[in-house]
Amino acid sequence: MRENVWKTYTEENLKDLFQFCEGYKDYISKCKTERECVKETIRIVEAQGYHNIQDYIANQSPLKAGDKIYANNYDKTIALFVIGQQPMENGMKILGAHIDSPRIDLKQNPVYEDTDLALLDTHYYGGIKKFHWVALPLAMHGVVCKKDGTTIDVVLGEDENDPVVAISDLLVHLSGEQMSKPASKVIEGESLNVLVGSIPLNGEEKEAVKANVLKLLKEKYDFEEDDFLSAEIELVPAGKARDLGLDRSMIMGYGHDDRICAYTSLMATLAIESTDRTCCCLLVDKEEVGSNGASGMHSKFFENTVAEIINLMAVYDDLKLRRCLANSVMLSSDVSAAFDPNYPSVFEKKNSAYFARGIVFNKYTGSRGKSGCNDANPEYIAKLRDIMDKHHVAFQTAELGAVDVGGGGTIAYILANLNMQVIDCGVPVLNMHAPYEIACKADIYETVKGYKAFLIEA
Repeated sequence: MRENVWKTYTEENLKDLFQFCEGYKDYISKCKTERECVKETIRIVEAQGYHNIQDYIANQSPLKAGDKIYANNYDKTIALFVIGQQPMENGMKILGAHIDSPRIDLKQNPVYEDTDLALLDTHYYGGIKKFHWVALPLAMHGVVCKKDGTTIDVVLGEDENDPVVAISDLLVHLSGEQMSKPASKVIEGESLNVLVGSIPLNGEEKEAVKANVLKLLKEKYDFEEDDFLSAEIELVPAGKARDLGLDRSMIMGYGHDDRICAYTSLMATLAIESTDRTCCCLLVDKEEVGSNGASGMHSKFFENTVAEIINLMAVYDDLKLRRCLANSVMLSSDVSAAFDPNYPSVFEKKNSAYFARGIVFNKYTGSRGKSGCNDANPEYIAKLRDIMDKHHVAFQTAELGAVDVGGGGTIAYILANLNMQVIDCGVPVLNMHAPYEIACKADIYETVKGYKAFLIEA
């Protein structure tokens, strides 16, 4: 097992570490949906001199070394590029993370009334233990798109003066039958109904409580019940990320998976002013449900954007694009499961990630016999080891739990299908896929150092 990195830090290191983590806490407290992540990322990068690639395309302005651009895909995926001195055919250095997290989504016809209570019908998103969601203060985040083309941003439950919403739980006094069920059935998906009101609207005879809730939404956000048909509203834990531990060494918050790697990837990319090969930070949607759809990694968005860059730098042809992708190297920036001493049986200690041991490399993920994995080549791992040592980055290697216990996947294999070198690499996390996850500040700090080293040296 590698050394606990807290023992190695100087006072200056600790000052930088805690300051960096304050910025991260602010980011995940603001950004609880993929759209909010994209919006905040654009705000940050434009202040650092990045420009929208669509402006270059519209004006047919050539790209040159040192230019900084971003591409926005449906406000759910974003790619940042620092154009390098070498031709694009020589490949890129890519940090790729995802910005969606497990949550609860509203159905398209969500509002109903039952026994003088107004509720919202939902459909959970991503792999999460459903019983985690009951008896928690929840906030509503999302957008409502109206027929006239306007889009309304919805954030309710984050301001200290806002109300919150919640999913009720069955009291223990009456839960004998419930408690006898397996954990996967204790709370059923169709029971994740969100309580939002109980006061009837004066003058309404039928479903007066529902009518009052709709009236309040109309007054605050100016949309009608039918507008839920074209809305995307997510239920997430209310409140800010907080320091955890008497020593403030950890952070507890919603969405570490995978915004912790998105933020560190973003900050590492912003530190790059000039580069030999083009650097890319790719933040994508839909990883938690298979990376499908127009905003997921299986989309052609990334390839199309790289094609546009090649076209703005030279005469485009498909072979240049294929060479660029095949010659690229990538860190699939995603979290790993940290060893939990409360549940040692599901880990294999020699090949587990630990808090305060640094950035984690996962040669493969997948499940059982490495099913569905990207298995990184040892030549690539050797190069990364050298880079990390050269830049004094604390790192460790791990698997996702003991063999045959479980498993999981990332976007790594999708990029590897383009024939580039890819490995999973990120921050170890406790409580992964719970409403509140836990990460160690030292590992966050070592991860951004590692990502910077990769973009400089790879």
